This record gives sequence, C-alpha cells and structure tokens, in this order.
Amino acid sequence: MNRKILLLEPNYKNKYPPMGLMKLSTYYKMQGDQVAFFKGNLKELVLNDTYEDLLEQLYSNDNTIFWEKYKPIICEYLKKGSKNVLEEILKVNCNPIIKELLKFYRKYFHNKDYFLPQNRKYDIVGITTLFTFYWKITIDTINFAKQLCKNEQNVMVGGVMASILPNEIKEATGIYPFVGTIESRGVLDDNDIVVDILPLDYSILEEIEYEYPANNAYYAYMTRGCINKCDFCAVPKLEPQYKSYLPIAEQVRLATSHFGGKKDLLLLDNNVLASCKFEQIIDEIKEAGFTKDSKFEQPNLFEVAIKNLRNGHNDKGYVRNIVKQYRQLLQECKTEKMQSVYDLLESYNLLEFHTAKKEAILETYNLVKSYFNKFYNHQPRKRYVDFNQGIDARLITDENMKKMSEIPVNPVRIAFDNWSLEKTYTRAVKIAVRNGHKNLSNYLLYNFRDEPIELYLRLKLNVDLCEELGASIYSFPMKYHPIEDSNYFSNRDFIGEHWNRKFIRTIQAILNSTKGKVGKGKSFFEKAFGSTPEEFEKLLYMPEAMIIYRLYFEGIGLTKEWWNKFSMLSKEKSDVIKQIIHNNEFNDINSLSADEEILDVLSYYTIKREDAEKEMEN
Repeated sequence: MNRKILLLEPNYKNKYPPMGLMKLSTYYKMQGDQVAFFKGNLKELVLNDTYEDLLEQLYSNDNTIFWEKYKPIICEYLKKGSKNVLEEILKVNCNPIIKELLKFYRKYFHNKDYFLPQNRKYDIVGITTLFTFYWKITIDTINFAKQLCKNEQNVMVGGVMASILPNEIKEATGIYPFVGTIESRGVLDDNDIVVDILPLDYSILEEIEYEYPANNAYYAYMTRGCINKCDFCAVPKLEPQYKSYLPIAEQVRLATSHFGGKKDLLLLDNNVLASCKFEQIIDEIKEAGFTKDSKFEQPNLFEVAIKNLRNGHNDKGYVRNIVKQYRQLLQECKTEKMQSVYDLLESYNLLEFHTAKKEAILETYNLVKSYFNKFYNHQPRKRYVDFNQGIDARLITDENMKKMSEIPVNPVRIAFDNWSLEKTYTRAVKIAVRNGHKNLSNYLLYNFRDEPIELYLRLKLNVDLCEELGASIYSFPMKYHPIEDSNYFSNRDFIGEHWNRKFIRTIQAILNSTKGKVGKGKSFFEKAFGSTPEEFEKLLYMPEAMIIYRLYFEGIGLTKEWWNKFSMLSKEKSDVIKQIIHNNEFNDINSLSADEEILDVLSYYTIKREDAEKEMEN
C-alpha cells in the first residue's frame, strides 16, 4: 500500500518498550507501508521532517555538496533563524536559490506550516498510552500528532490509559481510542490478520535515542487477563477475557532470526498459574530455549545489523544502530590498531548519526568486520525467565512450583497485596523455596485500604522468611493510585483512608535510600523501618531530613532531642500536632499553632534536605 505510518510513544520515562506499537509496525510493514517510530520532543520530530524536505531541495539544486554534514547548523537556523548561522551555511554555497530555500523552510518551520492540511505527511498515526498520571503529556501528544495526519480519522490511540479512560480521551482529543487489544480479524484493513498475535518488530527501538532499561529480553504474553477481579486492578478492563494459552516459541524464533538473540524472556502475564495449560506453557518456554541450565551466547550484533541493512529492513534504525556500535567498539577497544579504524570510519563520515550512510557502511564492511568478531566473543551467560507481573499465592502448589523449576525463573514474584493474605502468602513462599525457588520478589501494594502498620508487617515477614528459609526475597512497595477517579487520574495525589501526606513521604524517603526495594538482612531492615511497630510509627512522624540523613542527625543528637520533645507533649497537644504533621506542610509553622511547645517541636520539621547537606559538607 506504501502508506506513511507514524508510531508514537509519549515522551515519558518507562521501563518496557511499547509492545502494541511493535506489533503495529510488523503489521504495516506486512502491508508494504513505510513505518517510522518516534519517542521524544515532538518539536524535534517536525524539525527533522522539515530538514528532510529541505535536504531534498538542496540536493536538487546542488548535488556536489554533502549536505548532511551541515545538518546541525541547518537545523539551528531552522529553529532560530539567526542571520549569522545563515551566513555560515551560505559559505558552503552562496547561490541565491539556496538562500531562498533556507529562508522558505525557516519560515515554514517557524509558522508551523507542517500542520496545514496540504502539508501533512502521514497517512496513519498510532499513539500508545500508559499510566493515567501521564495524562497531560499523553493528551498533548495526541493533540499534536493528529495535526500531522492527513485525516484525523486515521489517528489511532490505544494502550493502558486509552482502555481505562476512553470517554475522557475522546472529550480531550476528539478521538475515541481502541479499548483493550486488537484481537479480531480485519480491524485495521480488509484482511484476516489478528494484530495482537503478530511478532514484535524490535527494530523500531533502534530509531530513537531513548533506551529502555530492560533492553536485552524477548517480551511476550503466554496468557491474557486474570480470573480475579481485584478492586485496585485495571486488568479486568484491559484484558476482560482470560485466555489460558498463547504460543511464543515461533515468536522467539522469528525475533532471533531477524533481530538477534535476546538473553532473557520477560512475560507480562497477569495470572499464569490460573491457566489450565500451565504445564504446556512451561514446556513451550523450554522449547523457546529457556531450559533450567540454558546459556546465552551474545550474537554478533554488527552482523545482525548488516544483514538487516542488506535486506532493507529499517535502514534508518540500523544505520543508527551501527554508528552506536562503531562508537562502542572505539571506546572499549583502545589499542593502536583502533586509530586506523577511527580514521577509516571518519573518512567515510560514519561516526555521526546524521552523516552515516547505508552505502558507506556496506562499502567498509569487509574492512571492519574482523574487529566485531573479536568484540562479540563473550563467555556464555545464564538466561532467565521473569513472570514480571507476579504469580498468585493462592494458586501455588508443590506441583506447579516443581514444574516451574524446569525453567530458569528469576526472580519468582509472588503477589502479597494485603496483610489478610499472610498465611496464604507464607505457605506459598515455603512451597516455592521447597521446590528450589530461593530467589523471590514481590510488589507490596500500599495506600489502598490498608493501614501503614500492615505494610511494615509484610516487609518484616519477608525479612523473617529470608532468615528462616535461607532464601532471598526482595520487596517493592508500590503506592496505590486510583486510575479511574477523575480527581486523581492526572496526578499522584491520592491518599488512602488510613494514610496521610506525611506517612506517604516517610515511606518514599526510606525507599529513596534503599533504591525502591527492601531485601534480606534483619539489621538493615530494622534500621530502615524500625525493629518494632512502635519504632516504625516513630519513623512515620520523624522529620523528613532526619529520615534521609539518619546517621548524621543521630550523631549530633538532634533526632533524640526531637523525639524527647515530641514524646513529652500532652495527649491533647500530641493529637493537635499529629494532625498538623499529617498535612506535611511546614513552610509557615507560625500560622499552624500559637502554642509555644507545639511550635518548638514543629521547628524540627522546617529543616530542609539542602540545609542538612550543607551542614554535612562543613
């Protein structure tokens, strides 16, 4: 069909790449369309599109100049219109036609003429969405992108936020999004293709500067949905029907063939143990190359990229990829021979993204390939499987844990969403450990209907189980956020009925020092969260700076001084100050109380982190 397709992910930070867009890329390439993926500042997207249009005109008027070499200053002129920059460009070619072209496209970019209907470039725009607290950046992305599409009816919005808040997105953008997954035939065009079961196009990730933290894994689902209907969970809306088995072996094979092998397998199933085909799932994971003792041998990614360039599969992405590999090679292999490699690549303009050309890469291939053969000669590494969303403690048995031990699951994530599941959770952990799973992890939901002490008890239980069972359990406390409440879906301000702003800040302050996770080690845990529930409660009320810089303030005696004064307050004054502390607002304490004793205690809460840092430096 040869349509121009733009796939967009809003410019928020996230760990995993957009699987939905990767499937759409596969689909549209199957139709013969041109696909581009972008994540970043949208002004850079239209700037680059404007530059590409200008570049074509520059070459039409003078093809003796390597115009790509001047991309940085050309783009600077397009953005700012500086006469000095214009004169710098015209030193290359002072032809009046060249000058008029530059001025025309500067005006085009400045006036945002790329939004005019006659200038719109893309036939279809697909936009993914994620968490609802990214509301503003996502809505801004949709409203910007729909002005780049020739027909706004061909703007597609999907993903998590779109499925949860379709009516709100329609109101904010005029576009009603896809809800859930594209699991029916012929949804996008008149054909029998089911988009949701297509393999992922990993190549589009090479087109952008953003690097996803989890970047050496296959991404997949082996089940969809969940049999539970937890009040805090969005899965029933995202995946309303439970699907007990989705094959992945062929997807892994195709991904390996086209994009090179990946070390790990990351599965985003929401409740894999609920599947009546669980044993078949484990067997297929083994078939895909993830057996108990399987090792990963790093492929020669240079050869993978060269193969895709020769096949014409995403030239833009793989030219960028190879430039990154050149740079990495030169940086990590600092030998005398590398100077000749550097000189060669520089002479062919292959060390910058904007000057590198496919033809030059292929022309120099035989001269540099041997260096990459050595560069990718690494020792094999152990592979891992991660059921990233966790498994259901209520469904854990000796049978399924023994079966799971046939694959290299690391870690085993067992959900522990509330303290009422304590006995069930404890039993599940012991079964898992008994069957060889000694590296465990879980997400601990808080700020929902729980009381703060319940978070402490769950964390402490994990530490105790580590000691009792000789296991390692990493806990990741996760703050609840009501994704469908219109008062909160665009921010993170929700406070649960048993929580308050100060308690939330305390947990966040502690987690800052532990990098968001709590592992084994009783002494460390007791220092971070307290050795008793009473010490934990003390921490909840402790001034934030004293939590973050615990050792410093304890060392100078200020923590003890604060606690003595706080503890000596009468019950009446204690009740008053606790309500003040709950609000966690101490910019003007004199407006909060007239009582001198209360104000004296509140003065400790005015100590700012930066003040503490300055004192610690002196």
